[in-house]
Amino acid sequence: MTFLNKKSLITVAITTALTMAGSASATNGYFAHAYSPSEAGLAGAGVAKAKNVDSLAGSTNPANMVFAGDRMDIGIALFSPQREYEVTGNPALPNGYNPFTPNTFIPSCNPGQTGFSQTNPCQLPFSIGSGNVESENTLFPVPSFGWNKMLSDRSSVGIMVYGNGGMNTEYQGGSANVFNPNTQTIVTAPGTFGNGTLGIDLMQLFFAPTYSMKVGENSSIGVSLIGVFQRFEAKGLGSFAGVTNSPENLTNNGYSTSYGGGLKIGFNSQISDGIRFGASYQSEMSMGEFDEYKGLFAEGGDFDIPETWTFGISADVGEKGTFVADIQRINYSDVKSIGNDITPLTGGQCFDALNAFLITGSLAASGPGCGGGSNGFGFGYNDMTIVKTGYEWSQSDDLILRVGYSITDQPIESSDVIFNILAPAVIKSHITAGFTKQLASGNEMTMSFMYGAGEKVTGPNPFDSSQTISIDMNQYQVGFTYSRK
Repeated sequence: MTFLNKKSLITVAITTALTMAGSASATNGYFAHAYSPSEAGLAGAGVAKAKNVDSLAGSTNPANMVFAGDRMDIGIALFSPQREYEVTGNPALPNGYNPFTPNTFIPSCNPGQTGFSQTNPCQLPFSIGSGNVESENTLFPVPSFGWNKMLSDRSSVGIMVYGNGGMNTEYQGGSANVFNPNTQTIVTAPGTFGNGTLGIDLMQLFFAPTYSMKVGENSSIGVSLIGVFQRFEAKGLGSFAGVTNSPENLTNNGYSTSYGGGLKIGFNSQISDGIRFGASYQSEMSMGEFDEYKGLFAEGGDFDIPETWTFGISADVGEKGTFVADIQRINYSDVKSIGNDITPLTGGQCFDALNAFLITGSLAASGPGCGGGSNGFGFGYNDMTIVKTGYEWSQSDDLILRVGYSITDQPIESSDVIFNILAPAVIKSHITAGFTKQLASGNEMTMSFMYGAGEKVTGPNPFDSSQTISIDMNQYQVGFTYSRK
């Protein structure tokens, strides 16, 4: 059996990493539905698998790597998300409106009171132009790489390179009615948020050295030390400069990068003939701040990666089939920049700064609920519990077929649609299929197919009660992996 030497292995891993720097993939929130090529055909299920395991199986459960044998897997998937938003209702404050004209007031201001003495703070006057706008960027390559080496028949060491992403949007059209402090009037400006092309791009790259060993005859444990590189860019958010602690670090600053890491542990055990139970836990990944966007993300640009845990079973069905079922939990609410909703901005924690902006044009924002604050507004993602099921069977000695389905609750509330125009991660269910074909050389090729069923979430514009916003997305993915054994 021939393997890549150390130098070639490092070259492949670095090339994969650099290529992945432009990738995107989002299905369960902004986490991919699967990283392992075989599990991709099973809707991501496989925490308790011990058969037909590849060298990226440790992304679900590092204990499974000892069942993979000596192998290297390198793959590419084509991911195609279709994202759009629709606004109904004309702006409440029209172009040219002066909110400080006598007997007229910005919404939520106390009638008859002006300046800093008002006891009720003002509401940000912000309306989005009505109509439908689709995001550009609808096709992304998503590479992956895994390598596993058996140290003995009871232990293995390996490395995985895989990624998260999917917050990659670009809305070139649209318009917004926003307040211009220089003219003290409402103006219609180009761009979804009135600041030109709107979009964000997030990529997270994971390097995971992994050790796995058998415990007794029918169980295994494993651990991965995970290093993470992430980068982020935002465009078109300048209209929120009045409600951020750091307006110069809010938008249009190019790519910002940060580094961090964490730990993943797991076990896999046979509980009776043909039935196995597996579980894994991934710690929250502590990351450095995005300094160029510390006026956007809560806690001064913090964007940690939430903890996850997974448990499930695999059960043999006859001599040729295996049923797998997982339950996965992603705790988005533990990371304020992702889990916080819009209420820190609309509920009073940023209104002193907002009033200063509206009345004087000052950008000296302050307050924990402002952008970048200790309790700054975010995307409002709910924690997600995903149920994944799949079935694989050996059609012949050299062909394995797979199907899968997963379902979860909606991660985005109707009250948080406005900022999730940037990242409409509304998918709730996935239908998958795939196969592995053994080649004449003894190596393998694996293909997988995924459809993320289209979903739409509709809610009010919190800055203009006359408007309703809908966000929706559906997605497709086709993956190909070559495996050298």
